[in-house]
Amino acid sequence: MNMTRVKRGKTSLKRRKKVLKQTKGFRGGRKSKERQAKTALNHAGVHAFHDRRKKKRVFRKSWQIKINAASRQHGLSYSQFINALKKADIGLDRKIMADLAENHPEIFAKILEQTKTKSKK
Repeated sequence: MNMTRVKRGKTSLKRRKKVLKQTKGFRGGRKSKERQAKTALNHAGVHAFHDRRKKKRVFRKSWQIKINAASRQHGLSYSQFINALKKADIGLDRKIMADLAENHPEIFAKILEQTKTKSKK
């Protein structure tokens, strides 16, 4: 009983081409040599994964800086302002507060006044 001949070159070639296509723009042999390209791609994937997580930290940091700067203009520190927000039961998150502080300072000032009056009660 004769079995038919199976050629597997197509699949592996396709895989290697895909890796080289993804490493386009890398420097040196990392873009053209299969083994180097594969390791470079794996490392790039690790960094991409970590940096997607880091991005969230960086954004939160920048929001805190913006809120702090705006609230200090009105005589409150960041922590005092956040505490007053919670006591006043205002459910705006830091992202929105930072946007208001940067682009709509008059609205931010109104919210700040509201927190001051509600937290004193």
